[in-house]
Amino acid sequence: MESAPESAEPLAGPVVAPRARRVAAPRARARGRALALDGARFAILVYLGSRALLLAVAIINGALRHHAVLSELSNWDGMWYRSIANFGGAHGGYPTHVLHAQSNLGFFPLYPLVVWVVSQPVRWLTGHGAIYAVTVAGVVVSTIGGLVAAVLVQRLASGWWGEQTGRRATAVFCLFPGSVVFSMVYAEGLMIPLAAGCILALQRKRWWIAGALAALATATEPEAVILILVCATSAALKLRRRGWRDREARRSLVAPALSPIGLIGVGAFFWAWTGTPFANLIAQHYGWKERTDLLALVHLTTRLAHQISFTHFNHPTINLNLVIGVLGAIFLLVALVLLIRVRRTVSIEALVWTLGISLITVTAEYTPPNPRLLITAFPAVIVLAYYVRRRGFPVLLAVNGVLLAGLSALTFVSVTLRP
Repeated sequence: MESAPESAEPLAGPVVAPRARRVAAPRARARGRALALDGARFAILVYLGSRALLLAVAIINGALRHHAVLSELSNWDGMWYRSIANFGGAHGGYPTHVLHAQSNLGFFPLYPLVVWVVSQPVRWLTGHGAIYAVTVAGVVVSTIGGLVAAVLVQRLASGWWGEQTGRRATAVFCLFPGSVVFSMVYAEGLMIPLAAGCILALQRKRWWIAGALAALATATEPEAVILILVCATSAALKLRRRGWRDREARRSLVAPALSPIGLIGVGAFFWAWTGTPFANLIAQHYGWKERTDLLALVHLTTRLAHQISFTHFNHPTINLNLVIGVLGAIFLLVALVLLIRVRRTVSIEALVWTLGISLITVTAEYTPPNPRLLITAFPAVIVLAYYVRRRGFPVLLAVNGVLLAGLSALTFVSVTLRP
C-alpha cells in the first residue's frame, strides 16, 4: 500500500490548532475570572456585612433621633459634596470667585462630578428631586468604591503576608471605624480604591495604569498628592536596579509623568473658574483654619487638656474630635512602629504612601488623626492583622466592630464628632 505523502500530516496542523486555541482561550479566561471571584469572595462578604451593620445603625439612629437615613449618610463634608454635585440647583456647584470663608471651593471636583453623573439615572428611575438623587448617588459611589478598596487591600496584604493574613487584614479594614466613609457621601470612597489600585499596579510594573489611577486620585483629594511621590519612588528604584539603558526601566517614568495630571487639571479648573489656581487652598485656610504645623499634635493635646481641666467648669462637654484625635495619634504611632518592623515584607510603594499620609495627618492643624485619615493610610491599619492571630483576633474584630457602630452613630447625627 502506498504510504501517505510526508506533507499530509503538517497540512492538518494549521487547521486544528487555531480551532483548539479559539476554544481554549475563552475557557482560560473563564477560569481566570472564576479564580479572581473566588479570591475576592471573602472580601466581598465581609465588606457587605460591615455595610449592613452601618445601615442598621443608621436606621436605628434615625428612628430614635428622628433623622432621615439619607440625611445621616450625607452629614458633615457630605453636605458640601452634595451641594457641589447639585450644580444645577440654586446654591450648587462652585462659586465663580474666591471666598475667604467656608465654601464649596474647599473640595476637589472629581468625586462630585462622578456623583452627578450617577445621579442622573437615579433621578430618572426614582422620580425624586436632585438632592435626593445626588445623595443616593453619593452613597452608591462610595459604597462601590469601598468594595473595590476591600478587594484590593486583600490582594495587597495577601501578596505581602500570605492568604490567611490577607483575609484577616481585609476584615480589619472593613470593620475599622474609619470605614464609615464608604457608607457616606465622602470622597474617600473614590480616592482610597484609586490609591490602593495605584500601589498594586506599581508593584506589578503596570506603569500606565498606575499613572492613570494616581492622576484620577489627585483630582479627588488633596492628600492624594502623595501618590506622585509614590510613583516617583517606584520609578527611581526601577531605574537604579536596571539602569537607564533598560527599556522597561525607562517605561517606569510613565507613572510619575502621568500622576500629577489630575492635580494640574484641578488647578487649571479653579484658575479658569475663579481667577486663581489656589482657590481650594484659600478656602481651606480661611474657611476651615487649615494649615500645616509641625506642632499640631502639641496644640491638639493642649486644647484637650484645657477642656478637661479642673480649674474651670465652663465647658459643658468635651469636644470628641479632640479625644479621638489624641487617641488616633497614639494608634498611628504604634501602627507605624509595627509596620516599620515588618518593612521588608511590605512594598516600598505602600510604605511611602503610609508615611506620607501619616505626615499630613499629624501636621494638620484643623483635622486631627481621626479614623477617616487613619484608614486612608490603610497599611498602618491592616498591619494589626499580621501581629494579632488566633484567640486575639476575634477580640480585635469585636473591638473594631463596636467602635465602628458606636462612633458612626455619633457621626451620623451629632455635631461633635467628625468621621
